[in-house]
Amino acid sequence: MINSLIHSDPSVMMGKPVVAGTRITVELILERLAAGETIEQLLEAHPRLTKESVLAALDFAGKALHADVVYPVVETAK
Repeated sequence: MINSLIHSDPSVMMGKPVVAGTRITVELILERLAAGETIEQLLEAHPRLTKESVLAALDFAGKALHADVVYPVVETAK
């Protein structure tokens, strides 16, 4: 089950969501992918990750953002 791959515990990484059984945060996975790394490069750099766990992190992040209300920042001219 994909949901069981992401875990949050206040005693691990200050409660940030991590891949279960690791200290690899969803945040780190998102940052690395946003920086242009491929899933394969992530898996090579972090042998405890699996493709399924990376996809679970993406699924978790998508669902978390879907639940939030986002207010756009409007810049004012000076």
